[in-house]
Amino acid sequence: MRTQAPRLLADIGGTNARFALQVPGRRPARYRVLKTADHPGLGAAVAHYLALVRPARKPSVAAIAVAAPVLGDAVALTNSSWSFSAAAVARATGLTRLHVLNDFEVLAWALATFGRDDLRKIGRGRPVARAPAAVFGPGTGLGVSCFVPGAAGGPAALASEGGHASLAAGTSREAAVIEVLRKRFGHVSAERLLSGPGLANIYAALAQLDAAAPSVPMKPGTIARAAREGTDPRARETVAMFSALAGQFAGDLALTFGARGGVYVAGGVIPRLGDAFDTGLFRRRFEAKGRFGSWLRHVPTWLITHPRPAMPGLARYLDVM
Repeated sequence: MRTQAPRLLADIGGTNARFALQVPGRRPARYRVLKTADHPGLGAAVAHYLALVRPARKPSVAAIAVAAPVLGDAVALTNSSWSFSAAAVARATGLTRLHVLNDFEVLAWALATFGRDDLRKIGRGRPVARAPAAVFGPGTGLGVSCFVPGAAGGPAALASEGGHASLAAGTSREAAVIEVLRKRFGHVSAERLLSGPGLANIYAALAQLDAAAPSVPMKPGTIARAAREGTDPRARETVAMFSALAGQFAGDLALTFGARGGVYVAGGVIPRLGDAFDTGLFRRRFEAKGRFGSWLRHVPTWLITHPRPAMPGLARYLDVM
């Protein structure tokens, strides 16, 4: 009996390109992580990965997640020098089908595949069957998407640039921080605070408000470590404000998308914050929507803990398409 050809899955970010092979009906396997800076482009990275794993049958179908808007054949990564034509990469690598998707659109596809071990619940609430579910993730930037299981014609994932929507303050201290950043950036989007660089922006704004601006800008990793260890009160305040604004933003997404299926939190920042991330404050601000507080009390929120969440999303997308 001839072995079924695997499908190529890839999750391409500004720093790392993660690859796997997946036979339909099975879990992704043969993971490898390549540094994007070590390869001139996507085609070269795909060829290098296939040379490393040497599959018995070369894949002819691929799905690739990219940290960038996908508006057509030409794709340019937001935080990398890579740019490519999907059609040209398919020809160069021998693929008959190549699907390129925004990375958070892929995470939206993954939501239906997660089990109990892939998630950590934050607060109360129960999902409504076949209702939309939202996902967002603070990382280098702030990604946003929505999964609509009951869409006409079948399940659908909505790509979005919601991370660039304007951010509102919920307290006078937050308003003061946003005003400092408005003078610096002009427009203060959610991403300006809810991201890795956002931690540094909050910290610097708090220092300026307290007339104690540091001589050297604090890096996000340093802020996270100081908050976890309790060695810097301003770092603790930074992470508390981050936790509150993340909850507020999650509540905004639940209302915007009607996401009674829940709101999921992804991205690399929150896991690095560890216990310093205030889940209680996150959930209180999630529900603090005045007349719609009672509506939001029933909407569940989760932190995605799956180590490679894009891979099941890519496989799910190929199963449906």
